[in-house]
Amino acid sequence: MGSTSTHRLREQILGPENEAPVVSSADYVRKWITRDPMHAVTSYITGLFPILGWISRYNAGWLTGDVIAGLTVGMVLVPQSMSYAQIATLPPQYGLYSSFVGVLIYCFFATSKDVSIGPVAVMSLTVAQIISSVHSKHPGEWSGPQIATTIAFVCGFIVLGIGLLRLGWIVEFIPAPAVSGFMTGSAINIVAGQVPGLMGITGFNTRAATFKVIINTLKGLPRTSLDAAWGIPGLVGLYLIRIICVQLSKRFPRRSRLFFFISVSRNAFVIIVLTIAAWLYCRDHKTASGKYPIKILQTVPRGFQHVGPPVIDPKLVKALASKIPVATIILLLEHTAISKSFGRVNGYKIDPNQELIAIGVTNTVGTVFHAYPATGSFSRSALKSKSGVRTPAAGILTAVVVIVALYGLTSAFYWIPTAGLSAVIIHAVADLVASPSQVYSFWRISPLEFFIWAAAVLVTIFSTIENGIYTSICTSLALLLLRIAHPRGYFLGKVTLSDPRHVNASREVFIPLRPDGVTNSDVKVEPPPPGVIVYRLEESYLYPNCSIVNDVIVDYVKENMRRGVDVSKIRPGDRPWNDPGPPNDDAEAAQVANNAKPELRAVVLDFSTISQIDTTAVQTLVDTRNEVQRWANHPVEFHFASIFSPWIRRALIAGGFGTGTPECNIPQEIAPVVPYRGGRREEGKDTERIWSDIEAPDISELPVTVGQPQSGGAPLLPLETPFFHFDLESAVRAASSVGNSLSRQGTIWKSTEE
Repeated sequence: MGSTSTHRLREQILGPENEAPVVSSADYVRKWITRDPMHAVTSYITGLFPILGWISRYNAGWLTGDVIAGLTVGMVLVPQSMSYAQIATLPPQYGLYSSFVGVLIYCFFATSKDVSIGPVAVMSLTVAQIISSVHSKHPGEWSGPQIATTIAFVCGFIVLGIGLLRLGWIVEFIPAPAVSGFMTGSAINIVAGQVPGLMGITGFNTRAATFKVIINTLKGLPRTSLDAAWGIPGLVGLYLIRIICVQLSKRFPRRSRLFFFISVSRNAFVIIVLTIAAWLYCRDHKTASGKYPIKILQTVPRGFQHVGPPVIDPKLVKALASKIPVATIILLLEHTAISKSFGRVNGYKIDPNQELIAIGVTNTVGTVFHAYPATGSFSRSALKSKSGVRTPAAGILTAVVVIVALYGLTSAFYWIPTAGLSAVIIHAVADLVASPSQVYSFWRISPLEFFIWAAAVLVTIFSTIENGIYTSICTSLALLLLRIAHPRGYFLGKVTLSDPRHVNASREVFIPLRPDGVTNSDVKVEPPPPGVIVYRLEESYLYPNCSIVNDVIVDYVKENMRRGVDVSKIRPGDRPWNDPGPPNDDAEAAQVANNAKPELRAVVLDFSTISQIDTTAVQTLVDTRNEVQRWANHPVEFHFASIFSPWIRRALIAGGFGTGTPECNIPQEIAPVVPYRGGRREEGKDTERIWSDIEAPDISELPVTVGQPQSGGAPLLPLETPFFHFDLESAVRAASSVGNSLSRQGTIWKSTEE
């Protein structure tokens, strides 16, 4: 009897069929097994070299930008690389070795045109701490350069393996505030450690905890030496040149390009002036013991020394085992963060797995040249972007500059004052400290993530970078587990609402009271109106899954919605380096097929199951909006249904959603990992951005009650947020009103089932 009742109940819920459709294990296996394995293998191998996709289309329109960017970055890279080698407690030539290999090898594997690979401050400090740790436990057994090369070899292979196995998604488990936190703490750590070198203060360990270094520096101020006469003027000169050039650019906008390149050359200019001054003073003040009154680099070996297979001692690898994880995390995390940032700023998509492959190959090949670990640089990548780079080939020109310096300028490097290099480091690294507005963005979007950021900064300052990284990662994962284990839930109740546009008209909606969903196969599913996409998220919108949601929505738009630009008419020189466009013989047919698709007008997101949202997710939602609008080549409305959490509404409003804010007033990055401070391309001057300078529709022309149901004559949601809707029905109706003027003849939009 019970079995019969159950059978009838199943028929009422599931329809006339006795059994619900179930995906079998065989179906799951078939989903991941391709019918053409040879094609899959070929695509995988060719995908390892993205250069094959754009080098055949290289043209004169790209060459100018690449030459300017390559030479500009090269002028900055040479003094910076020697400065960072000083942080790593290595001879300066090792910084040049890492710079050459990084910029040269990366261009063959890159999916980002802006990123510049080479020595960076955080990685250099980590290498210094590892070298110090090994020397304290195994004194005199291995040299510093051998330890650094071994770190590059081991970490490079680990990162390369992660990329080849397509495990780059693990980076998504480290959110933006955590990255910003340890980057800010590391920047403060590095600046504090370089101030004694700037002032010529000695007598204590500058690799200790940051607070100890600051205290000892203050105590040592009476011991300031003559080095300060080179270091302080050098630092002041660097900031003065930048400030003056920025002000002159604002006053004379037509000459802003000239002032930009003058500002860019400030590192090289200051180092040259300080070197000449050091030579003029030190040549006549050499002591009998052969010492100089100030610290200078002295002999820098010419060219590459001892090029050949790296010497990897298994005993050394064992001694480094406990330090390898933090070095690997810095390699992959810092590079992925900046490549994503510049991808969203300049309108292209990077492949995290391929970027990890690039980093892995760069570091493993670099060991042949005795290079130490290299990864993406925030400051040089911003400079490269601002200089107008068009393709990754600009790295070849930068490598030429490094080679010229390594073989032709080493004799001039002899007189470079180390205090001047400390000034270069402080000037470059200080920009990595998060600005107050950036920190406030973390608090405004997700207060709990603000505490993660603060914890990472404090632990890095009062302990080590290693502990700061582990703290930020562990607290982020703990918060994620807490959110998954304790999701928000709502009970729904039925409410009858009046429609102010029709007298005596009413409709029923449901608010949280935990209704049970019923699925019946007899129900006819009708697609949304043409040009409207409705997407429901079934999980909290957080940093591990937001990139996947972005890919699903953007890929669906590109496959089913009309592209707003006739790509067949774009000249090759104006086409972005990573957009091959349709084949010439199929361009006309492709455009005809494109015109047959509906024009995208609105995207409706059902947030009824969303209980949490974070900073990274809001930023990714901004990226989704930018990508679909770039594809449609006109503003696209984003409507949100069933948002019951005031914290989610707050986060979305912080991202520019819900209120109808004009597109020109919404930043592309809500909470950037680091402030670019001059690294962005000016709006409207990006030659690769086809869609630009368009605004969202004026919401004042829409009825104030659209999507805003009322109860007792008062709106349930604020009228200031007309794109937030109480239920999915009102959201779809409001979105449909956007495209009512479009012709719908012959336009069919099929609903797809995931």
